[in-house]
Amino acid sequence: MKQTIRIARTELQLLFFSPIAWLILIVFTIQAGIVFSGVLEGMVQFKEMGYSLEGVTLKLYTDPWGGFYTRLLGYLYFYIPLLTMGMMSREISSGSIKLLYSSPISDAQIIFGKFMSIAAYALLMTGIVFIFTLYGAFVVDKFDFPATMPGLLGIFLLICAYGAVGLFMSSLTSYQVVAAMGTFAVFAVLNYTSQLWQDIAFVRDIMFWLSMGGRTHEFIGGIVSTEDVIYFITVVGLFLGLCIFRFRAIRQKTRAIVSLGRYALVIGAAVMVGYLSSRPAMMLYYDATRTKLRTLTKASQDIVSKAKGGLTITTFSNALDEDRWLWMGMPRAELDDMRRFREYQRFKPEIKMNYVRYFAKGNNEESLNQRFPNLNDRQRMAKVAQTYGVDSAIFQPVSELGKIQTTLAEENFRYIKVLERDSGQRSVLRVFNDAMGFPSEAEISAAIKRLVVTLPKVGFVGGHGERDCIREGDRDYNKFAKENTFRYSLINQGFDFEQLTLDKEVPAYVSILVIADVKTALPALHLEHLKQYIARGGNLLIAGEPKRQETMNPITELFGVRLMEGRLVKPNKDYQADLIFSQPTEAAGEFSKMFRILRKNNQVVVMPSAVGLQYSNANANGYAATPWLVTDSAGAWNELETIDFIDDSTVFNPAAGETAAENVATAVALSRKVGEKEQKVIILGDADCISNGELGHSRKDIFAGNFLLIAGSFNWLSNYDAPVDVSRPPFTDNDIHIGKSGFRVSRIIFTFILPAIMLVSYLVIWFRRRRQ
Repeated sequence: MKQTIRIARTELQLLFFSPIAWLILIVFTIQAGIVFSGVLEGMVQFKEMGYSLEGVTLKLYTDPWGGFYTRLLGYLYFYIPLLTMGMMSREISSGSIKLLYSSPISDAQIIFGKFMSIAAYALLMTGIVFIFTLYGAFVVDKFDFPATMPGLLGIFLLICAYGAVGLFMSSLTSYQVVAAMGTFAVFAVLNYTSQLWQDIAFVRDIMFWLSMGGRTHEFIGGIVSTEDVIYFITVVGLFLGLCIFRFRAIRQKTRAIVSLGRYALVIGAAVMVGYLSSRPAMMLYYDATRTKLRTLTKASQDIVSKAKGGLTITTFSNALDEDRWLWMGMPRAELDDMRRFREYQRFKPEIKMNYVRYFAKGNNEESLNQRFPNLNDRQRMAKVAQTYGVDSAIFQPVSELGKIQTTLAEENFRYIKVLERDSGQRSVLRVFNDAMGFPSEAEISAAIKRLVVTLPKVGFVGGHGERDCIREGDRDYNKFAKENTFRYSLINQGFDFEQLTLDKEVPAYVSILVIADVKTALPALHLEHLKQYIARGGNLLIAGEPKRQETMNPITELFGVRLMEGRLVKPNKDYQADLIFSQPTEAAGEFSKMFRILRKNNQVVVMPSAVGLQYSNANANGYAATPWLVTDSAGAWNELETIDFIDDSTVFNPAAGETAAENVATAVALSRKVGEKEQKVIILGDADCISNGELGHSRKDIFAGNFLLIAGSFNWLSNYDAPVDVSRPPFTDNDIHIGKSGFRVSRIIFTFILPAIMLVSYLVIWFRRRRQ
């Protein structure tokens, strides 16, 4: 060990007596200063424009798209070949290698000594990055220091891995330039192997493991995993081992076949270690972020812990599906897909991922006929396979898939995942027609939860002209109830539903009843069945509409609530007067986090025609009432005269019985104790606010939160069983104590003064050495 340290010390002295090591440090510092100043300037400008900041530590340093660490990674590989190109080639070209051979020093000691000098230099470069990180501790409010440490570790390990590669390449030639170019070539290979042979599963896994590209991103994101740590240690060991055997072959004049065998042994050992360390059961993780941003929330962890036994996630991809999802069904996309479930495999390593590819027409037959006229389905599939460069044999006719065909047909043969336990229980996980596309933690956890608990069953009452949860019309409820491609629909958030009528008793398994926009009065028998459901403590969501007071009040009065006559209006130069923007109350935030988000974001619930609700806070029926949504504080009234809100103007007319409607409730929550359970009821003064038309509508400068109204309402009605609560603690590092002038000073320090100090240090050492 003493000999190894002595070699490392000598190598470091040679490095810092030469200008190249200092030049690299100075240029690296300047570049880091420029990169950091660019990120910091964006933050300062954002604050100067009056916007609020959130999670400053992560955005400034660890953001995967524009953080300081991420941007800096793109430049690291430029420096290491310049540093390592002469470490061994210099010894070979000068002949000093013969002195090393003749000395009582082993090949391993020589290589490890030189690598230790590289590791020390890597530590110095990481220290420069740490200076920029330390700066954040002084300017960022409540700086999340632990979250930045994995990123620094990742940068250090990456430089060490680059150094080991450079050291090996330097041992292959006596020409320093050739060594540097060879190192760049190896870097290119190690960064792009993950794109090679992705259609062959076993080879794809090996290529992905060998790929260095993206390995540091997990560290930068705040996660330290044994897989990534072992990867870098293995890469270092691999190239140091190759370097040692390269020296041994030269010194001992070993036969080529023996040398190749040794190289193969080192490579095989590295591949074996890498394969074992990448198995989910062998992985350990540490999330250093304050809010555990890269770890499943407690709710999701509890759900996964209940899914005992095996769990298989099978992806079904249709060759004739939409182009967007067709690509994600190809073999080369499998690794990326698997990594989306990495956090789940962390808590349930036995999760298996399977992929099935087939071809069938969905509801896109018209598009297929336009793109592939005069071709049958098999020929179309072959054309698609040829276009994507895959073997058409991987796609089988849907008729050969057995019973799963029924599920695929129900999903219109779109890209889906089927989760299945060993017991045979199944759940469907979908993709969505939004910018994100793939399911998030909320949808994945909801799909798993379907397998382990009995989820709330929602019954939609029909038979009296109510809103339909099956049809796709603008005024119906298909979008928020069952539309597969809509992320926030009940079916994707952990609810089951069915349509029912009140000509017979409400089934016992229904826990939430939805009655919306009743057009004809309920017959006595139907009303009696509804009263029976209420008496047993069932929960309800009731949505009224203007002109429906006569048919709706017999229902709402069962809870001590009455729909006011007329409709609410508030004249607006941009919209119809009866378009109401309801505000969430502070009391609503006590019922659901969704309403706290509404208030925090200054969002409103848009109600296209609404009636006010009259109630008492504690009524004779035993319900305690709390207003959730109210009208604006001024300018609204209860309109009784106007019928045409498009061509006619609305005028407040007290003589006609119209009254001011400031802070009038448009949504009320009621609750009471029924036996051992709490009965919960929500009454809305508008049924359109949760309709297909409104959920698909956007208005200029109106920040609508109707989705949150749905999620918050059903979260409360289901006793918080669904949707799955994947919210995290709020960020606390939400400000930066620096302005424009402070930024300018910081930029000068980072890009000029700090490099100048290093340059002066080098000149002092150089002059002292010359005097000696």
